[in-house]
Amino acid sequence: MQQATARASTNGTDTDQLPRPHQLSDVKGWFHPVDQVLFDWILSRQYERSEQGDLLELGAYLGKSAIFMGTYLRAAETFTVCDLFDSPAPDEANSAEMGRSYRSTLTRRAFEANYRSFHDELPQIVQEPSAGITAHVEPDTCRFVHIDASHLYEHVHADIAAAREVLGADGIVVLDDFRAEHCPGVAAATWGAVASTGLKPLCITATKFYGTWGAYDAVHADLAAFLKERDDMWHGAEEVAEFPMIRISGKQARSPEQPVSRYAGQTPKPTPEPTRTKGLLASLLSRTGRN
Repeated sequence: MQQATARASTNGTDTDQLPRPHQLSDVKGWFHPVDQVLFDWILSRQYERSEQGDLLELGAYLGKSAIFMGTYLRAAETFTVCDLFDSPAPDEANSAEMGRSYRSTLTRRAFEANYRSFHDELPQIVQEPSAGITAHVEPDTCRFVHIDASHLYEHVHADIAAAREVLGADGIVVLDDFRAEHCPGVAAATWGAVASTGLKPLCITATKFYGTWGAYDAVHADLAAFLKERDDMWHGAEEVAEFPMIRISGKQARSPEQPVSRYAGQTPKPTPEPTRTKGLLASLLSRTGRN
C-alpha cells in the first residue's frame, strides 16, 4: 500500500486564527441531525456486533462529519480522510466546482485544527483526488464509507466504484447530495449504481443515500425497528429495485450524543461563514477511555 500524502497546507492562516470549536455545531458544514442519528445507529450497531473494518471519508470540507465518525474508531482500525483541501483540482470542471462552492475556506490546516479540537490523533489524510484512494486503502477492509467529494458524475461514479472495492462484505456506503438540484451528477451516479452494480438502497434522508452491496435483510429490519421507536423522525417504505427502501423525514430529529471538544466551555473564536448553504456508542467507548 502506498503512503498517504502527508504534506502540510501552505495556504492556511496563522495559528492564532485557526478555528477552536467548543462544540460540533461550531464546525462549519452540512451534517444534519437526522444523518447524525443514522451514522450513530449504523456505527453503533457495527460496534455491538463486533463487525471489523476501517472507516473512510471521501470529501471532508472542514471536518464536521469526520469528527463525528472519528468517535467510532476502535483500536487497530484506521480512519482515512481524502480531500484536495487547498491542492489544485485535477481538471477544469472540478476546479470550477471548488471555486463556486468553497473558495478560500477549504484548507487542510483548518480541517486539522477542527479535528484536533475533538480527538488526540488525526486520521490518515490523503490530500489528493479521490480517484486515487484505492492506492491508499486496501480492498475489503472498510466497514463504513462516506462519499461527499466532487459532485460531477464521472467523479462520483468512480468514488462509488472505489467504495465497492474497499468495503467489506456487509459494509455500508453513504452518498451525500444525491438529490440536490445543483448536483444531478450525484443522483445519476447513485441510482445508476443501484440499477447496475447491485447496490441495495437501505434508506434515504433529505440529503443522503444509505446502501450496501452486502447482507440487506437484517440491517434493514433492525433499522425499521429502530425508527419505529423514534417519535422525532417520520419514515415510510418505497420499493426501489425490488428492495423496500426506507424514506426518512428528520426535520425534527434529535441529535445523538456529540463528540466533546477540548475547548468546551470556552467562547469560540469567530470563523468565516461558508460560501454556500448547504448516543449509544459514545457511552460504550467512554468506558474504554477513547474519545
